[in-house]
Amino acid sequence: MMPQPAVPAPTPQYDASPGPGQDAPLSPAAEEPAGPRQEAPPPGPFPPQPGWYPPGWQQGPPQAGPAPRQPYRPADGVTGVPPAQPDPDWSPETTAPPTAEDFARRRQVRPAEPVATMGVRAVFNKVGLRLPPGRHELEMKRDIEMVRRNFGGLRQVTVVNPKGGAGKTVAILLLAMTFGQKRGGYVLAWDNNETQGTLGMRAQQDFHARTVRDLLRDLGQFQGAHGRIGDLSQYVRSQGEGMFDVLASDESATGGEMLTAAAFAEIREVVSRFYKLIFVDTGNNVRAQNWQAAMDATDQLVVTMSARNDSAETAARMLDHLEQSGRQRLVRQAVSVVSMPPSRKEIDLPAIQDHFAARTRAVLLAPYERLIDTGEPIRYGALSAATRDAWLKIAAAVAEGL
Repeated sequence: MMPQPAVPAPTPQYDASPGPGQDAPLSPAAEEPAGPRQEAPPPGPFPPQPGWYPPGWQQGPPQAGPAPRQPYRPADGVTGVPPAQPDPDWSPETTAPPTAEDFARRRQVRPAEPVATMGVRAVFNKVGLRLPPGRHELEMKRDIEMVRRNFGGLRQVTVVNPKGGAGKTVAILLLAMTFGQKRGGYVLAWDNNETQGTLGMRAQQDFHARTVRDLLRDLGQFQGAHGRIGDLSQYVRSQGEGMFDVLASDESATGGEMLTAAAFAEIREVVSRFYKLIFVDTGNNVRAQNWQAAMDATDQLVVTMSARNDSAETAARMLDHLEQSGRQRLVRQAVSVVSMPPSRKEIDLPAIQDHFAARTRAVLLAPYERLIDTGEPIRYGALSAATRDAWLKIAAAVAEGL
């Protein structure tokens, strides 16, 4: 018999799909090529950032995207949207939308009824009553609101009377204290005496004793854009609870020459950068250049006097001088302050009040205060309630003219 040719055994067929928990086998094309291994580029940012596209090796076959949007074109014969049918019941007068003015007007709603916070009425209100303020409290609130007004810029109040002992320095301190207490800082009391003044003596002392002469000598560091409020504190004296500062005059009776009008103007230009309200004390010589310069810069004049004929007559003659020099408006708008003695005996108060009421805008009385009469430095907290109330009313009258 002839031998039969050998038939190759059939190749066994295996299922190439991976079993459970097994990885798929690599195809020959996926096997690593011979040679050094090449690292794949790092993937792109994740999450993808705007404007980033994967490199070509990561991109798959191009896919057909949506067709680009075509610009809108109205159909033939259409020129616009037809108008809507008007509502016959609509009226612009009755259904007009609110405006910004209507929205802001909600702030003008009448505030709650005031409740007394002073006196016996305040005591009753603590037990559940709601009594309104009395006449005295209402007047005080009106005076405080007047003092706190926005004056719209720098203002200067000048206190005058050529006679010594007429109460100018006391008026400067008490006005500055009242405005400082009720209004806040940015208040300066400036002693513009041509010789030795007493404002620095009646004010609270500070860590230094520099005066306007020192500031005048060092004005160069404040020229142009130089100088800060911290630098100026080396020359003014802080009054603590009074909430104002004092620029004292030269306290030496023989030191230095008299201040000129130019010197006053230069000092005022510097202090006006840091203060909103300046009270200027004046000397006894109406012919002095710095006295005249202070008058030219005055917004509100305050005429002080004691309730004595000689003090009042000196003030009246000074008003004559101001009117004759063309300052009639300053005189008509002035506020006259009469300081009362401990006793009203042998004083002609009605004659004084009538004369200055006919020449100035207001005449007010300052009650006698023993603390003021001692000549010691004045503290606001040590003043009597009557004195504080009286000077609040005087300050309100001054603020009315600002």
